Formats: sequence, structure tokens, C-alpha cells
Amino acid sequence: MDAETAEVTKTAEIPETAEVPEPTRRSPAKRAAMLRAAEDLFLQRGYVGTSMDDLATAAGVSKQTLYTHFGNKEALFVELVSRLTSDAGDRVERGDLAPSTLRDVRDAIVAFGTQQLGIVLTARLLRLRRLVIGEVERFPELAATLYERGPARGIAWLAELVDRGVRAGVLDLGGLTTAAAGERLNWLIMGAPLHRAMLLGDGAALDGPAQRAHVQEAVEIFLRSIGTAH
Repeated sequence: MDAETAEVTKTAEIPETAEVPEPTRRSPAKRAAMLRAAEDLFLQRGYVGTSMDDLATAAGVSKQTLYTHFGNKEALFVELVSRLTSDAGDRVERGDLAPSTLRDVRDAIVAFGTQQLGIVLTARLLRLRRLVIGEVERFPELAATLYERGPARGIAWLAELVDRGVRAGVLDLGGLTTAAAGERLNWLIMGAPLHRAMLLGDGAALDGPAQRAHVQEAVEIFLRSIGTAH
């Protein structure tokens, strides 16, 4: 048996759940290329519809190389979803806020909410969210990861913006906690546009100007709900 035949035979014998020892050295560029190929396939075909053979072909590497870098298909999928979710959250610029007027707080919330909504409504992230929801029974930890690195981060920052307004004396929540205010704001901003796009398809997502108009309206509804004068 020649070396090429031996390699093919060895690779074919590895099941999709096989564990392969982690190499001592890796090529970051090759790993990134494999993750990009995996992202395209998983988002197009889903987890079950994508095999390690498909992934190897798309990435232009052997199946053995995939196993060497990631261990198995499950580990590759988990790493991909975790990375995409974290990257999306990292793209939202929070900025600094030292409010002196209610308008400062309102403008900061609108700016942050518009950024956040725009990222969440991108086609790739909508497909990722659908994919994770579809695989929640198989990978419950991924749903938790998506929530913690997505909505939970947004809620926490909205709560912080509200808290800064309260501490500056320009915003009065009455009996509402800042945590509850952050959650209420988040779902006023995200709820309808996200559900519409998730259920009706990427084409149902609001465009840029409509996104900002929606966020402005959501923030006004929130301010009225707590009885804050404009």
C-alpha cells in the first residue's frame, strides 16, 4: 500500500465523533480558513446536513486535518457558533457617556440600539440564530452561549446607560430597577423586528433608516412608560 492510499484509508476509518489528539502546533490561517468554510456549509445545510467530508472538501483540506484541528464535527460546530456569537457582540461600539441632559441618555440609547439591531438583523446572524434554535436539543449549551454573548450583553449595556442617567439625576425610573429597565428597553427595540425576520425570512428585516426609526420609537415608548418628561 503506497503512502497516498494509506492516508485515504486511515482518514476513511475515522468516525465523525472520533477524538484526535490536539497537535502541539497549529496554523492560525489554516484554522481560520476551515472555520470560514464550515460557517458557509453549516448555515446553508444545517448541522445534520453537513458531514466532515463536505467540510474537508469545502476547506480544501483532508478530513484528517479537520480532526487534528477540531477533534470532531461537534467540537467544530461549537467553536464556530461561539466565535460568531462573540464577534457579533464585540462589533457593537458602546462608547462613553457622561450625561448632563435627558437628551444625552436618549441619544446614547438610540445609537447603541440602532447598532445592535443592525447587527442582529444581518442575514448571516439570523441564519445562525435559526440554526442554534434548531439544534437546541442536541447542543443546549450553544443556546445559552448565544443568549449570554448576545441579548444578555445588550441588556447589560442598556441597563448601564440607564443607570448613568439615573446617577446623573436626568432620568427617574420610579420603582423600576436598572436591570429591569435594560431588559424592557432591549425587547422593545429587538422584539418585533427580530421575530418578523426570524419567521418571515431575511427579506423581512428592516433596512437601515427603518431600523433607526423603530429604535427611536421604542426609546420614546420606554420613556413614556416611566413617566419621564421629554
